[in-house]
Parts: sequence; structure tokens; C-alpha cells
Amino acid sequence: MADGPGTPDRIAIRGLRAHGNHGVYAFERERGQLFLVDAVLELDTAAAAAEDDLARTVNYAELAHRLYAVVTGEPVDLIESLAQRLADVCLADPLVDAVEITVHKPQAELGVPFDDVTVTIRRGRP
Repeated sequence: MADGPGTPDRIAIRGLRAHGNHGVYAFERERGQLFLVDAVLELDTAAAAAEDDLARTVNYAELAHRLYAVVTGEPVDLIESLAQRLADVCLADPLVDAVEITVHKPQAELGVPFDDVTVTIRRGRP
């Protein structure tokens, strides 16, 4: 962790874009829509920095591909469920202590003008 107490190091991927077929309505499942994902990982990056060694940290390019595969993969009804699946992918890396995931659904059908719908979850190791 970072030197300050209670202040973890973070690696963030913001605005990952993917077309997914998530939603409770049939038309969402059929035509799909754009989803955006923000993933903020908490981990200790000191060893990676000291040794300048990618193997001692999270490879964010590889992680981005795994997150993309979840969004474009098996549909779920709720973006809360999608967020949990994305958090599980991040926590599968033993270096990650905790993660905050935000799923954006800017094309949701609300029937009124809006900019975005988001669900944010934070998950950590027990």
C-alpha cells in the first residue's frame, strides 16, 4: 500500500466501452446497447515500482480484455449483476486487495431525458 495510512495504491481503467445485451427488457437483449465500465483497483504497487517489474503488478491491458469479455458476454438482467461479475474478474488477481466498479448505461430506456445511469459497487477480500 501507499505510505499514508489508509491510502491504498490504485490502478484505474476508466471509460472502457463495449456493446452488451444486458437488461430486463426483450429489446435490450435483442439489440443490445453501449455500456461503459470504470474499474479502480486497490493494490500494493511498491514492489513493482522498486523492481520495474510488470509481473509484480496488474497488467491493465490484459485486465481490460477480460472486463470487455464480461460486458460482451453472457447477458444479465441487472447492471448490479454485471458489476459483480466485473468485480469478480478483478479480484481473481491475487495482487488486488479491493476494487470499485462503476457500470454506466447511458442508453437506458427511462422515458425522460437523462445523461447516464450508473451502479457503483466496492468489493474487497474477506
